[in-house]
Amino acid sequence: MALKIYLAGPEVFLPEARAVIAEKKLLCSRYGFEPMAPGDLVKRDGLDPFTHGMKISAANEGLMMASDAVIANLTPFRGVSADVGTVYELGFMCALGRSVWAFSNEPRDYFDRVRDDFYQGELVPRPTGGMAGPDGLSVENHGMGDNLMLDGGILARGGAFVRRDVPRERLYSDLGGFEECLKLAAAALL
Repeated sequence: MALKIYLAGPEVFLPEARAVIAEKKLLCSRYGFEPMAPGDLVKRDGLDPFTHGMKISAANEGLMMASDAVIANLTPFRGVSADVGTVYELGFMCALGRSVWAFSNEPRDYFDRVRDDFYQGELVPRPTGGMAGPDGLSVENHGMGDNLMLDGGILARGGAFVRRDVPRERLYSDLGGFEECLKLAAAALL
């Protein structure tokens, strides 16, 4: 029986979501894994928005419970950090002790994105060391792809956080980093 990989990421929000997720599923199968894709299970069928959201949440947690590993797309989404739902899913899988890998189609460190994109370059030195935004909030600078807990959780479980530079128009649809994670997962698990 093939090991099951949960596919976490903001691809579900794309206009071409079905095509991108179908390609991810095909790649999983090529590498010998069974893909577990969120978004496939819950139909709206007249449900109010809150009930529909709760059913999606429960279905996704069920898929994660049934999965052996996760590959998470941590490309910044609607801000300087990864999609919050994807971060939840990554943490959930880490807490379950599952194998975890992640990729981002944004090569810059978290610090650089916060400095350049959020604070528009307006950082100031803190008297106690480090840097802060004009609002006085410190900005972590650990040379990592996102918040240190994401990088730390992935690496502590033997996974990898692959970062790539892709054309902006393919920021969420380029699957080169995903495939690299599949190769690493196959080498580790199969």
